[in-house]
Amino acid sequence: MNSRFNSLTRSELALLVPELLLCGHLIDRSGMAHVLGALGRGGMTAVAIDEWRLASPVYTRRMQRALDITGDGVDAIFKGFQLDIGAPPQFMDFRYRVIDHDHGEFHLDHCGALADVEPMGTEFVVSMCHDIEDPTFDATALATNPHARVRPVHRPPREPADRRPVCAWTVTIDPAHEPPAPPDDAHVVAGSEAAATVLAPIDPEDPGQQDYSGPLLSDLRFEDFSRSALIRIADEVCLQHHLLTLGYKAAVEARTKPETALDILRKQWTGIAGLTSERIRKALGLGDDAAALAKVLRLHPAFNPAAYVDIEVSSETIGGRQLVELRIGRACGAMDDGAWPALLDPEHLAPLDALVRGVNPRFHTAVRSVGECGLTVEIRCADLPFREADEVAITRFSSGAAFTFTDRGAPLPLTVL
Repeated sequence: MNSRFNSLTRSELALLVPELLLCGHLIDRSGMAHVLGALGRGGMTAVAIDEWRLASPVYTRRMQRALDITGDGVDAIFKGFQLDIGAPPQFMDFRYRVIDHDHGEFHLDHCGALADVEPMGTEFVVSMCHDIEDPTFDATALATNPHARVRPVHRPPREPADRRPVCAWTVTIDPAHEPPAPPDDAHVVAGSEAAATVLAPIDPEDPGQQDYSGPLLSDLRFEDFSRSALIRIADEVCLQHHLLTLGYKAAVEARTKPETALDILRKQWTGIAGLTSERIRKALGLGDDAAALAKVLRLHPAFNPAAYVDIEVSSETIGGRQLVELRIGRACGAMDDGAWPALLDPEHLAPLDALVRGVNPRFHTAVRSVGECGLTVEIRCADLPFREADEVAITRFSSGAAFTFTDRGAPLPLTVL
């Protein structure tokens, strides 16, 4: 199936990919607030550990295969980090050093996640920088080499309070390191339709960088990649969103009643849906009319990749007003997995309302038809704006909501092939 990102130019894709990585990271700013309310800080920490441990090994291996990232050394581990929603560029400013195949270091010059958590107090900082990062850093590294370990040199709480870099870590590969047993429920995400989704290969004839088989770079400059490679990266990053949310879903469902879990999942999607559509619209310089909405719907990670989520977007003019129609099909992997689109029904359109209002606060949704094949929703423009959803306002608490990417120039190679 063709990608919906085929509609974009190479330069547009280069702007969009880091946005998708950042919005994937901000999924937790939406989701964890509601877990905290239901399960407390300890429950929130446990859910965060489970969701990342379940998802990151799956999507790390997918991205490595897509971009021909081979080998099992620390350079391959670091390449995986650079294309991971857990480490969006600049917002999570990882700086790498490769010593040899088995030894490397990284530190963070800036940590947007820490900037969000520090105001909440030392206990929350320890939960994130100690309890969560220890097992989840390892889980991601182990996807490349089962004998890898990530260990801190120093990390927050910061002493002094403005310490730079904010944290530093070593990565060591040692055959004597016994890899931990996979989580008992690893199959929930690893065996999902999202994990098995087949995407179109990168066109080797397309101008530009077609893979990441070369040296590890200090930064990824996405405009250097070919258009075909950027399309594949965008689709893979959208799958990262879904895989992380499937891990979140499994972790929440294991700790709450079904009706509570469903409510939390819908709130998580509502919060990130609106913020993501807002950032996509601004990144691509779109307006706030029906045409802009139709484009954002086609590009939104909740409805991508096309091989995983079945949607159709159309527009028409009725009574002098433009109307956008969204059909969400039921015969697709996202529905089979119970992913974001499966959470919509005629009585629960809040996530979609938040999404469309990220383009224009006057947009609102209504059900046009419901059938065995899918749900069709129409989106109209009201005379007055609607109040922002509480879930979006909670997600906007993150400094990532208004984060701006900068041009850092040509990256430097950190390894020699």
